[in-house]
Amino acid sequence: RGAGNPFKGQTGEIRCDRNDTEAVKRALEGETFDLVYDNVYDWQRGTTAGQVQALALALSPRPRRYVFTSSVAAYGEGLDLDEDSPLAPDDHPDDYVRNKAQTEAMLFALHREQGFPAVTLRPPYVYGPENPFYREAFFWDRLLAGRPVIVPGDGERLMQFVLADDIARAAILAAESDCAAGRAYNIANPSPLTQRELVESLARAAGRKIEVVLVPREKLLAMGGRIFEPPYYFGQYFDMPPITQRTGHAREELGLEPVRFEEGLAGAFAWYGRRRGGAAPDFSFDDEVLASL
Repeated sequence: RGAGNPFKGQTGEIRCDRNDTEAVKRALEGETFDLVYDNVYDWQRGTTAGQVQALALALSPRPRRYVFTSSVAAYGEGLDLDEDSPLAPDDHPDDYVRNKAQTEAMLFALHREQGFPAVTLRPPYVYGPENPFYREAFFWDRLLAGRPVIVPGDGERLMQFVLADDIARAAILAAESDCAAGRAYNIANPSPLTQRELVESLARAAGRKIEVVLVPREKLLAMGGRIFEPPYYFGQYFDMPPITQRTGHAREELGLEPVRFEEGLAGAFAWYGRRRGGAAPDFSFDDEVLASL
């Protein structure tokens, strides 16, 4: 994923376009794998169920376990969902949601029909050190500058989180557990937070007081605020319709106990502190919104 290999010198490397099914078959010819972790989604073009299936079927001999990183988005919508809740329909308007749901359905069909040892993981918002998205840092930049934090709407929209390390631990456990093949797992902290509770938790992690300014979501969007690209009004990809999930199966079947959110945020803030000192944050959109109130 990406141009660099963070494990250079410790691993081998096979490079190809995972969405080019013929290239995948050629690249894997003669290769054998004990475990496969499928983590890569093509955000520009989308990665379809057919492209994932081509990879799965190109693995010969079959691996002992194939762990696919899906997403809570595969449900499409809903609150308090468990792994047996229906996934998003094939006509869902969002490509990412549709591709994740269809890929899971395909993998479980392969498991039923051919015994293919697939497991899927459904994380919600991922946080922690090395986060490539402008999420926790978005708020800490404002808090450490002594600025108010804009929260959309009434601040009650629900969000659920998982530490990146917990996803890694879940992936290892899913590969080792005898009961995991053919199963999906919600991987998350058990309790959702409101958006107001999130920014209050981020402030506590930074040891700062917080001033929350509630602004109608419609106003933020009308003024040019964006979700996927700057100017962000509430972090990158952070203000989405809520989907929350139950996490009992991962605890009962895999033995996964997620790190407490406050503890995970403390580690993320320590990493953030070590990485500060680059380009100055851009607060111009915040200033425009605040001046308009």
